[in-house]
Amino acid sequence: MPDSDQSDFFAAEPTDPAAAASPAQQPLAARMRPRVLAEIVGQEQLTKAGALLPQLIRTDRFGSLLFYGPPGCGKTSFAEVIARETQSRFVRINAVMSNVSELREILSIARKMPASRTLLFIDELHRFNKSQQDLLLPDVEEGTVRLIGATTHNPGFYVNPPLLSRSHLFRLEPLSTDAVATVLRRALEDSERGLGGRGLQADAAVLNDLAVLCDGDLRRALNALEVIALSLPETRSDITAGELEAFARERRIRYDANEDEHYDTISAFIKSCRGGDPDAAMYWLAKMLAGGEDPRFIARRLVILASEDIGLADPFALPLATAALHAVDFIGLPEAELTLAHATLHIACAPKSNSATRALAAAKQALKTAPVQPVPLPLRDKGGKASKRVGHGQGYAYSHDFPEGISGQDYLETPLQLYQPSANGLEPRIADRLARWRKLKADVKTQSPRPGP
Repeated sequence: MPDSDQSDFFAAEPTDPAAAASPAQQPLAARMRPRVLAEIVGQEQLTKAGALLPQLIRTDRFGSLLFYGPPGCGKTSFAEVIARETQSRFVRINAVMSNVSELREILSIARKMPASRTLLFIDELHRFNKSQQDLLLPDVEEGTVRLIGATTHNPGFYVNPPLLSRSHLFRLEPLSTDAVATVLRRALEDSERGLGGRGLQADAAVLNDLAVLCDGDLRRALNALEVIALSLPETRSDITAGELEAFARERRIRYDANEDEHYDTISAFIKSCRGGDPDAAMYWLAKMLAGGEDPRFIARRLVILASEDIGLADPFALPLATAALHAVDFIGLPEAELTLAHATLHIACAPKSNSATRALAAAKQALKTAPVQPVPLPLRDKGGKASKRVGHGQGYAYSHDFPEGISGQDYLETPLQLYQPSANGLEPRIADRLARWRKLKADVKTQSPRPGP
């Protein structure tokens, strides 16, 4: 198709609210979107020479594509660039505002225009339910439309497996500070699409600080730059650190409760505590609190950590974590933040042992791989005449009648050694005690049982 016709095919459908806005009316973030692949910054793992995506675009031989990453990292930019470079008919919808009837109409029109190579871009694809996603499958399989889906959520959890299996998945990372600052500088200097016509200037340090404040979200950074620029008097041409103060005061932490950021951050918190890094643990704790995480959720994770990763290496960790959970319930925020910090530091700094976790796993494995052992007769409950008549409880040796409470009796028909103390914290003492008990038990078995004092 000739280049002169490209703009007609790239025009947004009427379903796109941005279609009615002239370029001058669009936000700076929309005006500065890349027009070609070479203008996309910060995603070099996808755009570098030899990478899969540029090859797919160059040959124009691809089916469906899924772009997965945090807000403002370039998912929409990739879709628009691909549509331009492949000269495809571009239809853009947002899953939040779309519905089944609109989707049916788009697919029906695409079937009547096979030569146009319709590229259907669905923003926030995870918002489509299963039936809506299933509706796309026949046309995706037939090649009636080529789907580009954008989502901030893990596609493995939110995109139907049949649709996922028919798509190339590309993960986008949060943009680096340097990448965001580069685009901010470009926006200041670009007189066609950016703010270049105003002759504004800003030191590299100011743009770098603005990039840092925006957490890798380029759209947010460009919008902030535009707000700052519009707030300057016409007599001013320089953007200084003072202009960032108001924005910094209103800074919001990116934290999507009950979604990917929630799970990723709590995972980082748990692994930092397990890894004995109190500084990292406190950082992730602060992020969760700033993002509005339920403090009881954090406290419950600390209780789990106390048994899963510390156990007998520090027996005080579990009661302390449990006390923290109760304290969070009756104190509430913001004071409970100190309780969580206290418990987090204790958990992170405590000696670590997963011996309880391993012992339980070993016991479960023993149940699976061998016949279930019956309870030995001396250990069975002897309550009731029938139980006594069949010998329940006979031969039981009362542990307190023997030195150190070791009677020499076996408590399994086939003895097992499932608990392996670690070398951390208090567990070496436990290991020594158990070794002494094993020797005492063996000695008792070689002689007739003799009650202690």
